[in-house]
Amino acid sequence: MAQAMRRAGVMLLVALGGCSAQRPAAIRAVPANPPAGMQYLYGSGEAAALSAQAWQGLLGYVAARVKARPADSVVLAEGARLDAPTFLPCRGKPLAVVFDVDETVMLNIGYEYHDASTGRGWNEADWDAWEKTGQGAVGPVPGAAEGLRALRAMGVTVIFNTNRSAANADATVRAIKAAGLGEAVHGQTLFLSGDDAMGSRKDGRRWTISARYCVIAMGGDQLGDFSDLFNADKPSPAARRAATMRPPIAGLWGNGWFVMPNPVYGSGLKGGFDDVFPMDKRWAPPAEGEK
Repeated sequence: MAQAMRRAGVMLLVALGGCSAQRPAAIRAVPANPPAGMQYLYGSGEAAALSAQAWQGLLGYVAARVKARPADSVVLAEGARLDAPTFLPCRGKPLAVVFDVDETVMLNIGYEYHDASTGRGWNEADWDAWEKTGQGAVGPVPGAAEGLRALRAMGVTVIFNTNRSAANADATVRAIKAAGLGEAVHGQTLFLSGDDAMGSRKDGRRWTISARYCVIAMGGDQLGDFSDLFNADKPSPAARRAATMRPPIAGLWGNGWFVMPNPVYGSGLKGGFDDVFPMDKRWAPPAEGEK
């Protein structure tokens, strides 16, 4: 009897093993909470207020520039340096404002849900699929839809300069419209990675835009949305931070160049302890008994 039971048990284990081999992989549990940066950017009132604040400042600045008709744009000229900036002249061209798209005017809520819930992180295949099919799960950055309408009402052309792929231009046009940000036309008011030979670098596209327009303001969530010089020669995080605060570049923030918050991804999320916490600014509680 015992031998028969053992033999039956072995047969049951073999059968179960065969079944388990046919089972799909276990579904990964969705984390209880998304990463802190996503909580902040996509869910917090503070991020919404910060974005609205930036848009209010941008609209006030642009309204003043429309009246003043500036001689120079806010696009750095070819050959300029951050420590000696020169700007492209306007020469009577029509006025425009240039924006990055992702996390500057449009929130990629659906993609970041996918990222947070799967833990896969960014990968090119998923992002390409998102560009092609994600227009139903985007939203406007707080203040962006109203701000873009106000700019157009002033007679200022709104132009998007994004590192989304030129191969997915039609889908990006649909996503921009779905987010309530208005119309975009590839090659006229929408410029994409692949439009020139510079890849993800945007200066070439900025110069192309500036051949037709006087760019009186720019908005972005990464330093590269304003100049590729911030990323030249792969500077350390400390060097990039210093470059933003060194005159005369420091005077451009809120004065032609407008940054939107993005603690979720990008070039701003780099740096080890030595970059983030200088040695002379470190602290620990005193040892017991010490004052």
